[in-house]
Amino acid sequence: MTTPLLQVRGLKIGATVYPPGEKPHDIEIVHGVDFDVEAGKVLGLIEESGAGKSTIGLAAMAYGRGGVELTGGTVTVNGRDVLQASTRDVRRLRGAEVTYVSQSAAASFNPAKRIMEQVIEAAVLQGKFSKSDAEKRAVELFKKLGLPDPENIGNRYPHQVSGGQLQRCMTALALCPEPDLVVFDEPTTALDVTTQIDVLKAIKDAIRDTGVAALYITHDLAVVAQVSDHIMVLRMGEKVEYGTTDQIINAPQEEYTKALVSVRSIVHKEKQPTEPVLSVRNITARYAGTNFDVLHDVSVDLSPGQTLAVVGESGSGKSTLARVITGLLPPRDGSIEFAGRTLSADQPSRTREDLRELQMIYQMADTAMNPRQTVGTIIGRPLEFYFGLKGAEKQKRIQELLDEIELGSGFQDRYPAELSGGQKQRVCIARALAAKPKLIICDEVTSALDPLVADGILKLLLDLQKIEDVAYLFITHDLATVRAIADSIAVMYQGRVQRYGTKSEVLTPPFDDYTDLLLSSVPEMKLGWLEEVIAHRKMESAGN
Repeated sequence: MTTPLLQVRGLKIGATVYPPGEKPHDIEIVHGVDFDVEAGKVLGLIEESGAGKSTIGLAAMAYGRGGVELTGGTVTVNGRDVLQASTRDVRRLRGAEVTYVSQSAAASFNPAKRIMEQVIEAAVLQGKFSKSDAEKRAVELFKKLGLPDPENIGNRYPHQVSGGQLQRCMTALALCPEPDLVVFDEPTTALDVTTQIDVLKAIKDAIRDTGVAALYITHDLAVVAQVSDHIMVLRMGEKVEYGTTDQIINAPQEEYTKALVSVRSIVHKEKQPTEPVLSVRNITARYAGTNFDVLHDVSVDLSPGQTLAVVGESGSGKSTLARVITGLLPPRDGSIEFAGRTLSADQPSRTREDLRELQMIYQMADTAMNPRQTVGTIIGRPLEFYFGLKGAEKQKRIQELLDEIELGSGFQDRYPAELSGGQKQRVCIARALAAKPKLIICDEVTSALDPLVADGILKLLLDLQKIEDVAYLFITHDLATVRAIADSIAVMYQGRVQRYGTKSEVLTPPFDDYTDLLLSSVPEMKLGWLEEVIAHRKMESAGN
């Protein structure tokens, strides 16, 4: 029987937490996990955000990130326990036998160094290749990964390539030393769906062609199904289910796995538009210091109690439109009608009533809240600012809002650090609702959450919409979310509205080329889906 390349037994991982106002104490975040990865195979690790899957992956490099400690068990790579290895041996392991691809290539590359210098660095330092041979291998990998101008792209700096291209460059960096195992840590989560297809294909092809083993870490089961041979489902640091990809997708045994497979079960019947609460008319805008427009003649309407989804790939103008509507970016041309009045172009000129009735919920709840303020203080601030509530009256309203977002009692005195990702986003929703707005702009509010938590947030937003009759402008690149909650859709491409109408109109063929590309790029919970999409694109290209 062949010994697995990576063998993990009884892995335990702990950390020290420092709650505000309390003494530091130790907790265990991974509880005795076992798994194997064979040479040339891919194991997908899937778990909710913040529950330990990245920490498990990094244990293959004998590394504990962010102060965590590998407290128990064994991690065997090529027959030796790396947790017991000397510092010198661990250094030889990292970047040679085991390499790593992070979620954000932009944050991982040094902006002051050319791409080629960084791609070959580990291979040269570990003595795997001479500089010239490493550069030749890098060019071969650039070709294999489908990068443009592979002979010269390495001469560029990280900011001179797109996000998807940089993510593929990082994959080349990980493969350059000819490792035995690559840890892919959410490598496509930060990418829009069209770019994700290209990167997924590049990763899958590179794994197949090089014969490397891989751990593929994600919270998206539809994505991991496209690249993995086996999948291990984890929850709160414990193994829930382990099996072949086919078994996990088509015949899950555990209730939690079944819930992951059936996620996005929301059925939302679109409502027909009425007199709009928001009318964006012929907006053209550019950023200060530039001489080109990033929005071109954009017009959309949104009715009370309804949801307009603004979709498109990264850089299409979605968030820029939100900045114009909120007054953070004054337009060069056009106007915005809101609640029967024309809004001032810039935020400082708007009235307190304008600010109150138009709220925003941001993508990253972590950075949207003051970590030194309690939940009660965070939600209570708009109650004081807009309505002058104080004392018992304010506390009563805070509790009502907490009940509305299904957190209930006991949360007023907690700090953001004591909440899960989904709980933090619920607090941000409550803060927006505290102002009694007529419109809330939701900017990618579920993209950083795992599917089950995201599903809960979407259901909550729809329930609150019925109660409060609030309108949502929902910015996203997740078409599954759009299908779940939208009444109308605006598809944006290169700063223009490419397709616009009710959900049924926009999602009914015939499609323009870009909308067709966008819709066909949404990962499906089906084996072989990636190959089907790639084959379909090749046929279309040949036909053109």
